[in-house]
Amino acid sequence: MNLKLHKLIIWVALSLACVSPSLGQDLKQEKKDTFNLGLSLKNIVDLAITQSSSLKYAQNQHVSYYWRYRNFTKQFLPNLILNGTLPNYTESTVPVTQPDGSIEFKQVANLSIASNLSLNQYIPLTGTQIYASTSFARVQDYNKNSTLFSGSPFSIGFNQPIFAYNWMKWNKRTEPMVYDESQKNFIQTIENIAYNATSYFFNYLRIKTNYNLAKSSFENSSVNLKIARVKKKLGQISDNDFSRIELSVLNAQKSMNSAEMDLKNADFSLKSYIGLDQTVKIDLQMPLLISLFDIDPQKALKEAKENRSEQVYYQRRLISAERDLTQAKRSTGLSATISGNYGLSNSADNFPGIYHQPLNQRVLQLNFSVPILDWGKASSSVKMAESTRDLVTFDVKQSLEDFDRGVIVQVEQFGLLKDQLKTAKEADKVADNGYIIALKKFQNGEISITDMNIASSERVTAKLDYINSLATYWLAYYRLRMLTLYDFELDQKIRYDNPMLSSELDKRTPSVKK
Repeated sequence: MNLKLHKLIIWVALSLACVSPSLGQDLKQEKKDTFNLGLSLKNIVDLAITQSSSLKYAQNQHVSYYWRYRNFTKQFLPNLILNGTLPNYTESTVPVTQPDGSIEFKQVANLSIASNLSLNQYIPLTGTQIYASTSFARVQDYNKNSTLFSGSPFSIGFNQPIFAYNWMKWNKRTEPMVYDESQKNFIQTIENIAYNATSYFFNYLRIKTNYNLAKSSFENSSVNLKIARVKKKLGQISDNDFSRIELSVLNAQKSMNSAEMDLKNADFSLKSYIGLDQTVKIDLQMPLLISLFDIDPQKALKEAKENRSEQVYYQRRLISAERDLTQAKRSTGLSATISGNYGLSNSADNFPGIYHQPLNQRVLQLNFSVPILDWGKASSSVKMAESTRDLVTFDVKQSLEDFDRGVIVQVEQFGLLKDQLKTAKEADKVADNGYIIALKKFQNGEISITDMNIASSERVTAKLDYINSLATYWLAYYRLRMLTLYDFELDQKIRYDNPMLSSELDKRTPSVKK
């Protein structure tokens, strides 16, 4: 007997030795698989505003507006342009007008080159274009075997529209506002991402809590069923009550399976939004540390007006409406353009001869256009523009009132959350204790399955109400940040940098010598 026992011990030891390496790896893998990354609400928000796809889109959009504004500012800087034709060879028969007015066809064969160097500048205030230029041309005639040069060593001129729509003047007003809007919209978008991340966070937390409650209910129902089976054998429970307990187990299992599926969907949605790897297992921590602080509604409204893009947008809409009305008026009446040019010009048999005693060159020209009969098109265009301006004015006024009221209401709602949170927390604690007491009484046969189900339902309702109260607070907190772009905890404006523009902004920032 001792020999057999000794052999058995040796066989077990060898078996364990053989399987121990793979068993150790399995245990390590299981430990790795069951590791959960603990994430707080702040962690989720930080991930969303640093690596989410929504952030990448906001950054690229911000960059686009930045270059749009840079391109706009370059339009009003002097432009140096070189134009030319090199070469232009012609060999054909062309009509030539003779001194007596008759036309003869002659064979032409020549090679010409020309160039013009001009410096142009626009004046946005008046819509004037001024320029300075120099030019020359060379023509080689193969039939006459001769070469001629001509050119303008120096020339200055201007083009001045009269009674015309000055697009430069209006763009100088609206384009900086568009860029200012984009700057504020960039911050608003990031705060909106934080708000959405908070919504995803609490959606996951709500579903995870529901799953935990469903799982706990299933486990407790299973224990109750085991107790009921013992009582049935002892004849201490009726068939009707036993059937109801069995049904409660099936319903609990069904609820748990449904909650598990909802949890998987919520897990996928949350990770997708914040840009987290789907293989990472997470464990969200309930944000219980809440700082309740008072906010002055007038300060919140002041910050909202200064920081939000809506104020700039509404002002730009009014300016654009006035611009469209001005364009309608200027495009339907008398329009004229006066042009002037003064310079020197010459022709010679060689290139240096162009600059030898050049002759004066003067040009003054006035072009105009006057509509004589347009069947009322001009007046209808103006009336339509006036109607649009009045509509925009009314709409902007209403939008400003709605904006102010929205900020004030949000601040007032935020101030009422303190009592709501306290009440929900106490209700959750009471319902939890009531469920534990009801569970013990049911297992002792002191209450019925109906009372047990009522206690379980109250527990679930109180727990979800508490989480909803937490969600309401944090969503209100981030919505208030989003509405004002102001951090009331730190008492400072919210600012974000765009890393895609960091190198470009560094180039434009002058270095300071120490």
